[in-house]
Amino acid sequence: MNLKKLKRPPTTPGEILREDFLGPMRLTQKNVADHIDVDIKVINRLINNKTSVSPELALKLAATFNTTPQFWLNAQLAVDLYEARKSSGGLPSPIAKAS
Repeated sequence: MNLKKLKRPPTTPGEILREDFLGPMRLTQKNVADHIDVDIKVINRLINNKTSVSPELALKLAATFNTTPQFWLNAQLAVDLYEARKSSGGLPSPIAKAS
């Protein structure tokens, strides 16, 4: 993915959870929190983009929604890289190979 050309921020794991799973499946944040045995605050913070997906949470979401942990972690990674690129003062150019 070329982050320089990305026009909009990547979709966050919280947005994915809300729009692709909770809404269509008519689940509440509490339903999911209870099912995966986490505090509702964890799901609420994720939905509101106040926290990141951890590997443990990715495993639980993957099992719950028949996805993979990589699905959730890759979504988080895309957001993290986008934010890092946005806040960096510029990246170094590649080191030229020695002849």
